[in-house]
Amino acid sequence: MRKSHPLRRVVLASAATVSGIVLLLTLKPSSDPSSTAEAAGTGGTAAQEAAQGGAGAVVSGTMTGDAVKTQYGNVQVRITVVNNKITKAEAVQAPEGGTSTQKTELAVPKLNADVLAKQTSEIDTVSGATYTSEGYKKSLQSAIDKANASATQGGGQGGGSALAAGSFTGDVQQTEYGNVQVKITVAGGKITKSEAVQAPKGGTSDQKTALSVPKLNAAAVTKQSADVDTVSGATYTSEGYKKSLQSAIDKAKAGGGAQQGSGSSESAGSSSGAAQARTVTGTVAQTQYGPVQVRITVVDGKITKAEAVQAPKGGTSDQKTALSVPKLNAAAVTKQSADVDTVSGATYTSEGYKKSLQSALDQAGG
Repeated sequence: MRKSHPLRRVVLASAATVSGIVLLLTLKPSSDPSSTAEAAGTGGTAAQEAAQGGAGAVVSGTMTGDAVKTQYGNVQVRITVVNNKITKAEAVQAPEGGTSTQKTELAVPKLNADVLAKQTSEIDTVSGATYTSEGYKKSLQSAIDKANASATQGGGQGGGSALAAGSFTGDVQQTEYGNVQVKITVAGGKITKSEAVQAPKGGTSDQKTALSVPKLNAAAVTKQSADVDTVSGATYTSEGYKKSLQSAIDKAKAGGGAQQGSGSSESAGSSSGAAQARTVTGTVAQTQYGPVQVRITVVDGKITKAEAVQAPKGGTSDQKTALSVPKLNAAAVTKQSADVDTVSGATYTSEGYKKSLQSALDQAGG
């Protein structure tokens, strides 16, 4: 039998050792990146869930962000979330008039699409529309924050049972023919009444409003949502109505976790020895001389403080604001309603104040 040469055995052993080392080096990198990618993927998913409702919480519903004031006008964003994913983003308010209209038409569709792609408020600023983009991102983040809050309150937004009892006034929607604003009444978790507190007036607008609003009111109660049919011949009014209605529903949903309404507040008062203060900010009321916005503090169902967080400024407006706002604040606390007297010489400011005050009261459930 032929013997194996010692040198041959050394060569074979060396080759086996080299092959083993090469194999180990080949395997290790493929496992490391894989585990890193897996960890990164897990972190990304968790971060995405946290941004839209918290890990482990399933959020679905429509959330409207706060209106953000920019140099060229307000920007306000509404998102639709389905199972923790943003499926729709839209600007319910954006700068209008002159070149602002062109910039809005250029920027908003891009911003909307970017939200769906990135699922976050960390979206790109659209060149040539910096102010609109920044306002959009801030309002978007506010909407996402509301989605987070709905998750921590346990169950997101979307069911009829999530609606708080009380009256809720939606944001004013500007249309080509005039403003539209909707107020809803909720009882037992359901919309029992819907009405337009503002609608286009004058000329043919009167006929279209008289034709469309009763149908829209009835549809809101029937469908229990803002997904109502557009009334033929009154497209602008219908679209404005739906947007304001959705805003009112959002406010009712946001109040669902706070147990708003006369029955729930009474039971809460009897079970708790210390009354808790709530601060509620009304919607912005646009006037001829500037926006007016009112914030109230409510303790045990009563207004304990009222203040104007926005009021007309500049020129004679400063004097009128200084004259009227303190009187209006005091009257709100005294009368416990928005039925306060107009201050002589400051009619526009007074009317704007009362509208915003009523909005705050609606949100507070009174």
